[in-house]
Amino acid sequence: MFLDIAKINLKSGKGGDGAVAWRREKFEPSGGPAGGDGGKGGSIIIVADENVHTLMDFKYKRHYKAENGQPGRNKKQYGKKGEDLYLKVPVGTLVKEAESKNLICDLKEDGQEFVIANGGKGGRGNAKFANSIRQAPRFAEPGQQAQEIDVVLEVKLIADVGLVGLPNVGKSSILSTISDAKPKIANYHFTTLKPNLGVVKLSVDQSYVIADIPGLIEGASDGLGLGHDFLRHIERTRLLVHVLDMSGIEGRDPLEDFETIQNELSQYNERLEDKKQMVVANKMDITGAEDNLLRFKEKYPQYEVIETSAATTMGIDKLKYALYEELKTVQVDYESFDDKDQVVSLDEFFKADKTIDVFIEDDIVYVEGNPIEELLRRTNFEDYESIMHFEKVLEDMGVMERIRELDLIDGDIINIAGYEMEFYE
Repeated sequence: MFLDIAKINLKSGKGGDGAVAWRREKFEPSGGPAGGDGGKGGSIIIVADENVHTLMDFKYKRHYKAENGQPGRNKKQYGKKGEDLYLKVPVGTLVKEAESKNLICDLKEDGQEFVIANGGKGGRGNAKFANSIRQAPRFAEPGQQAQEIDVVLEVKLIADVGLVGLPNVGKSSILSTISDAKPKIANYHFTTLKPNLGVVKLSVDQSYVIADIPGLIEGASDGLGLGHDFLRHIERTRLLVHVLDMSGIEGRDPLEDFETIQNELSQYNERLEDKKQMVVANKMDITGAEDNLLRFKEKYPQYEVIETSAATTMGIDKLKYALYEELKTVQVDYESFDDKDQVVSLDEFFKADKTIDVFIEDDIVYVEGNPIEELLRRTNFEDYESIMHFEKVLEDMGVMERIRELDLIDGDIINIAGYEMEFYE
């Protein structure tokens, strides 16, 4: 099964907590603080791999979590770093933020990596909080929280040549004849239900990649048939090859077929009109094909037409080399049509709101905000020195100054992100 879109949830590893520990050495029973820092949490890294061709691995497993960092240890030993998690995706995969659908990154080169969720930093052990005034801190810092994000993976195949055309015109037959691809071939419509890639080899150092883009019918640009599922794969092709059943054996006019597909391509995205195109007049071994070809050339003299018969292999070698020569004139550009102005900055996405609100409600002073919640999480309220550190940070943040401006009296209640304390000046 070919799967080219998948929505998954990603969560990096939490940082390990710092340790509260003391030196316990011979002849030094009351040693100083020796708690080590926690290890960094594992990150999640998406990797483009040319050996992966589908997002099938993400069909049944939607949640991925990297390993947490280990807590710090005694003797100032750091906790072990969490293992990074690598997710392999096909070359040509776009990673988008699930809610906005805006682009995060475009992985279009084999081996290209992108860190989608950074592991949390390890918390500092109590050894890091010792100073000339606080010589025996009995608190440490918890590890930083993990990063979590929902993303959509979307594959847009990277190929040099894209074969387009209505069903049953011979695209799959041509692909199997000129390349190493082995697509399903039968004499009925929609035989091909997934894009097929093949490599056309002319010599040891001369080759190109060709793709059969299935599912195009009238209305494909509006989502009819398999249109929207596979039109996206045309975006990254350098050269479009329109395959026509020039014999008209199915009762269709090949000129009308050509106009139908051209219209669907322009309706999907006007930029497709800028792509270089060639026309393949297939089934030229069947009666009536010559007359239709003459009509086509009279109406569309601007297109180069290669005559073929996939059934008899007539013209196939000429087509192979003609495509190779045409590709030499086309600049290598595998950009997708996604709006590059709407790129998501992960720094901004994961950036915590630094706003701190201080207000009175029902005679209680409330202090709220992400910085306060994080400070609260790092405070051990069972330890006096940790509480003193908590109050000092509130002073440094300017929170206490804002509270004093409210003209409180001793004994008034202050609710700091759920933790209540009494005000005393």
